Amino acid sequence: MKYAKAQDVLPIEIIEIIQKYVDGKYLYVPRKDENHKSWGEKSGIKNDLKVRNNEIYKKYVDGSTIKELTQEYYLSEKSIRRIIKQEKHICS
Repeated sequence: MKYAKAQDVLPIEIIEIIQKYVDGKYLYVPRKDENHKSWGEKSGIKNDLKVRNNEIYKKYVDGSTIKELTQEYYLSEKSIRRIIKQEKHICS
């Protein structure tokens, strides 16, 4: 996240009010709820994992063993089983 100078984006009246509470300190202003992005949306990783997990489930259904999937995707057996369970629930 890039910082913005208050004097470049806020009217002086608002800066003076803020200074009463946090004079000279850093202040984080959160995004509005309607502008909030959930984890992975901006980078695209959320979608990448969704595609990967679906691929794992399809390979499992087509006969790949859990051991084969752990080696192919570098995931633990527990993770592969969790993904299969989640995908099975989604596809049902």
